[in-house]
Amino acid sequence: MTETEDTVTMATAAGSRDPSIGLRAVASLRLLVDRLQALQVDNARERGWSWQEIADALGVSRQAVHKRYGRR
Repeated sequence: MTETEDTVTMATAAGSRDPSIGLRAVASLRLLVDRLQALQVDNARERGWSWQEIADALGVSRQAVHKRYGRR
């Protein structure tokens, strides 16, 4: 199974009526989103984006994004 297929499977499972399946899928998707966000913050910083530009794109405060990713 490819990574894309895994993601689609997790997204489908997140809508399951069985909470044990749905909650596990939501946790997996949250981890994936966290990893993707960190990757994109790193990409933005490497391209010279300011903390404010990144914060605006994410819809959070500059302080929040800097606190989370500033020491990476």
